[in-house]
Amino acid sequence: MLQTIADTLVAWGPLGILLLGFLDSAGIPIPEGTDALVVLVAMKSARAGYLAAALATAGSLAGCWFLFSLGRKGGEVYLNRQIERQRRAEKFRLWFHRYGLLTVFIPALIPAPLPLKIFVLSAGALGIRLRNFLLVVLAARVPRFFGEAWLGSRLGNRPREFFREHTWELLLAAAVLFLFLAALIKLHDRRRSRAAASR
Repeated sequence: MLQTIADTLVAWGPLGILLLGFLDSAGIPIPEGTDALVVLVAMKSARAGYLAAALATAGSLAGCWFLFSLGRKGGEVYLNRQIERQRRAEKFRLWFHRYGLLTVFIPALIPAPLPLKIFVLSAGALGIRLRNFLLVVLAARVPRFFGEAWLGSRLGNRPREFFREHTWELLLAAAVLFLFLAALIKLHDRRRSRAAASR
């Protein structure tokens, strides 16, 4: 059924890309997803690919905003229900408490199977400022989708094979980036603590 929906949205053209980006980021898993569509469009036309990237970014931003709002309105109660359905979700929430919006930025940036939904819900439920949340999502989605458009315009007919062959490299890149940014956050927190203690 989801594949049929995805195929229908693809047939709708630009509006379909916008809606696909929204649904994918709103927590509805779409086979092949927005990433593959952006690459496929860019294969045919670089200009159309960049337009698709812009629409995918806008749709994704709206979808994340929607999911964030669900977390904000439902608060801890809604989040706890999600956690009951997903055993690993509690671990993800603890990560969010420790690393904050970094847990949103990494899976939003890397086109690999990383959890995003629970972190977006956590951001809403735990009182993160909406502006900061949207800026983080935008900072991740713009290089992701426009990078895919650039890649698609140069890959020819091998986008799916590329992502399949390099899944582990993408996951490794996500892990390295996460550790690097987490280290920067810890360093910043230590300096702030020392500055506060010296006052």
